[in-house]
Amino acid sequence: MGASHATERGGHHEVVQTEDQAARILVDHRGAVAGWSPAAQRLLGHAAHAVLGRPAADLLADAGPPPPPYAADDTFAVRLRHANGAVVPCRLDVRPERTGGARTRWEVTLAPAEEASPTAELDHALLETLFTVSPVGLYLLDPDLRIIRFNPAAEGMENTSVAQAVGKRPTEVWPGFAVETVEHVMEQVRVTRQPAIAIEKRMHPPGDPDHEHVYSASVFPLEDDRGRLLGIADATIDVTARDQAQERLNVLALAGTRIGSTLDVLDTARGLAEVSVPGLADSMAVEVLEPVLAGEDLEPGPVRPDTVLRRAACRTQDDKDLAAAGGPDTTLPPVSAAEALADLEPRILNPLSAAGRRALAGLPAHRQKVHSVMLVPLIAQNRALGLATFCRFQERRPFERDDLTLAAELALRTAACLDNTRRYLRERNSLAALQHALRPDGLPPEHTLDVAHAYIQAGSGGDWVDAVPLSGARVALVAGRVPGHGLQTAAAAGRLRAAVHTLSDLDLEPDELLARLDDLARRIGKDDDHRTDRPRPARDTDGNEAGATCLYLIYDPVAQHCSLSSAGHPWPVIVHPDGTTAPLHQPTSAPLCRSDGPFEKLDIDLPDNSMIALYTPGLFQEQPEEHTRARAAGLLAGYTGPVRQACSMLTDALIPARPREDAAVQVARTRTLSPARVVSWDLPCDPSVVSTARSLVTRQLTTWDMSQTTFTTELIASELVTNAIRYAKPPVRLRLIRSHVLTCEVSDGSSTSPRLRHARTTDEGGRGLLLAARLSERWGTRYTDDGKTVWVEQSITEPAM
Repeated sequence: MGASHATERGGHHEVVQTEDQAARILVDHRGAVAGWSPAAQRLLGHAAHAVLGRPAADLLADAGPPPPPYAADDTFAVRLRHANGAVVPCRLDVRPERTGGARTRWEVTLAPAEEASPTAELDHALLETLFTVSPVGLYLLDPDLRIIRFNPAAEGMENTSVAQAVGKRPTEVWPGFAVETVEHVMEQVRVTRQPAIAIEKRMHPPGDPDHEHVYSASVFPLEDDRGRLLGIADATIDVTARDQAQERLNVLALAGTRIGSTLDVLDTARGLAEVSVPGLADSMAVEVLEPVLAGEDLEPGPVRPDTVLRRAACRTQDDKDLAAAGGPDTTLPPVSAAEALADLEPRILNPLSAAGRRALAGLPAHRQKVHSVMLVPLIAQNRALGLATFCRFQERRPFERDDLTLAAELALRTAACLDNTRRYLRERNSLAALQHALRPDGLPPEHTLDVAHAYIQAGSGGDWVDAVPLSGARVALVAGRVPGHGLQTAAAAGRLRAAVHTLSDLDLEPDELLARLDDLARRIGKDDDHRTDRPRPARDTDGNEAGATCLYLIYDPVAQHCSLSSAGHPWPVIVHPDGTTAPLHQPTSAPLCRSDGPFEKLDIDLPDNSMIALYTPGLFQEQPEEHTRARAAGLLAGYTGPVRQACSMLTDALIPARPREDAAVQVARTRTLSPARVVSWDLPCDPSVVSTARSLVTRQLTTWDMSQTTFTTELIASELVTNAIRYAKPPVRLRLIRSHVLTCEVSDGSSTSPRLRHARTTDEGGRGLLLAARLSERWGTRYTDDGKTVWVEQSITEPAM
C-alpha cells in the first residue's frame, strides 16, 4: 500500500486512519462505501457517517456508471461531487484488498487531477504544440513499438501520412538500414528504460531522394508515476546543415596541418587536393602558372590571355576510376586562364551555362555525372599563382555559398604557401647558381696533383673548397666556411674566395695569406657597419665574413713538401702511401676577424701518392670531429681508386641522408716531378754569364724536344738573368720546370721587387721585363727566406713525360 494504516471499526463500517494523510476510501464487493478517511472528508467535504454504507456511485458528479472497481491495479480520472455541490476532478488509484473471507474489498486512493491545475493545462498546450507546429519530428509509439502518432514535421521528413503508418512498426513503414538502427535502439530503450540521445542516421528521405540528409534522433521511454512503460517517444531533427558546417570545420582543421607542410609546389598542391576530397568536393584539380614551378617573379593583377596553366595535382574519391580514366591529367579538363582568372574572383558555375559547358567539355564520358563546379583562383598579394577546380557529382547536393567561402579560404592558404614556395625556389635557385659559380674549375689533367671535390647542399650556402695553381708547379688547396644561411652567406663566401685567388697571385706563404685575408675581412665588416644605420649584432653573422673559417695549403711537387695554415678551420686528413696519417694535433687559430695574433704555419713532407682530404664542418653532422677524422683516414688508407670516387666514398659514409648543413669535401693525390723534368743552374754574378744561360736553356729544351719554344725561352731567361745580375745580389740561380706549363725561374738574394715599366722610344733599355710579360702566359715574384724568385710561365702543347 505504500504506508501503514489503521481502521476504526463501527459495525461493518470503518473510519480509515492513514499516516500519510492520503484521501482513501474502502469499497466493498457490493460497491458501497465501507471506509472513509479524514483526508477524504477534507477533500470532498462529506463526513464519514454521511457516506458510509451508501453506494460509491453517489459521489460522482457526472451521470453514468462509475469506473469498474474490479479493474485491479489501475488508475482512472473522474469528477466527484463536493458536499457543497462543487465538482472536484480526481484521479483514482484502485487496489484490491483481500479480507479474511473470500470476498474482496477495494481501496481507492483519491488525488486531485493534474488537468485541474494551470500547470497541467500548460503541459497539455505544450504537448499539442509539439505535435502540430514544432520543427522537430516527434514520433509516439506504444510499448510494442507500433506507431501511435507523429507530427507534421516528421510527416514531412518521411513523406508519409499518419493514417498510413499508425499501428505499424517503423521498419514496416520505412524499410532501410537507418530505420533498422533506430528501431534496434528503441528495443534497447524498452528493455533498459534508459534514454538514447543523439543517434545519427544518414538516409535519402522520400521527400528529397536525390540528396543525403543527416538526422539526429533521441529516444525516450514514457512511464507513469509507478514506473509502468506507457510507450516510446522519438524526437528527430534534421542536422544536415550542422553536419555540413562540421565537415567544413574539419576541412579547415586538416588544411592547417596539411597544406604548406613542405616548401614544394607539387606537395602543396597535393595537400589542397587531399584536404578538399571528399570533405568539400568529389573531385578537384589544381593548376599553377609556369613561373610558380620555376620560382620566377609574377606580374600583379589578372593574367594575360596566353598564360599557360600546368596541372600540379588532381584527386577523386575513386582511385580505380582514376586509373581507368588514364591518369590524373584526364580526370578534369584544363581550364582557360583567360576565362577563369580574368577578374581573380571565385565563382560557382552552372553546368548548363556556356562557361559551365566549356569547363566540362573535356571530361571523359564517365565523368559526365558532374553537376556542380567551383572555380577558385589562387591569389597572393594580388598575384595569380594558379586555379583550383572543384566538382561534385550527382549524389551530393550542389555547391552553395558557404562551400564557396570555404573553398576561397582554402585557396587563400594554398596561395600563400605557394608564394612562399615560389620565393624559396627563387632564392634556392639563386643560391645553387652562386654555389655552382664558387666551385673550383679544376686543374689541368697533366698537373702534379689529382684533385676532385663534392658538394652536399642543404641550403646553407657558405661552404666552399678550391684548388689554385701557383708558380713553380705548386698548387694551393683551400677550404672555407662562412656561418649562416642563404644568399648573403653565399655572397660572403664568394667574396672570400675571390680574395684568396687575388692573394694567391702574390705567392704568399699560408700564414701570410691568412693574415692579409683577416685584414680584408675586418675592413669589409667595418664598411658594412658604416653602410647601415646601426651596428650589426654580434650573433648576426649571415652574409658577414666575421667568424668565417679558412684553411690554406700549398703543395710543392718538386720539394715533395707542403705548408699549411688554418684560421679556425679543421685540419685536413693527410694519409701517406704506407697508410700512416700525418700528425696534425696543433690547435687551429681563431676564425677571421677574431684572431689577436699571427697565424701558425705547419710544414709537412709528402711523398708521392699521398692522399689529402680537405672538408668543411658539415662533415661532422653525425659524429664528433676526432671520430670523423679517424674514420676518414681509415677510408683513405690504402685507397688506389680515382679521387672523384674517393669524394663520394667520404660523403656517403660520413654525411647523413638528410643533412642539416652544407658540406664540401676535396680530395687530392700528390704526384711529384721527377728530376728529369726539373733542372737548375747556379750562375756567377757576372754579366758575361748571360750568354751561358742562353746556351744552357737551349741545350735543355733540345733534350726535352721543345725546340719550338727555344727562342722565346732564351729571351726570357736572358732578360731575367740580366736583371738579377744588374739589380740584385748573389746567389743567382736559373731553373726550368716542365709540368703542364714550362716555367723559367731566376732566384737571387735580394728582396727588391722587379717593376714592369714602359720604356720610351729614346730609352736604350728597360724593355726586358715587358717583353717577358708579353711573350708568356703569366709572370710574378715570390719571396723566400733568403731572397726572391722571378718566374715566367709559358703554355706547352706536348704531353708531359
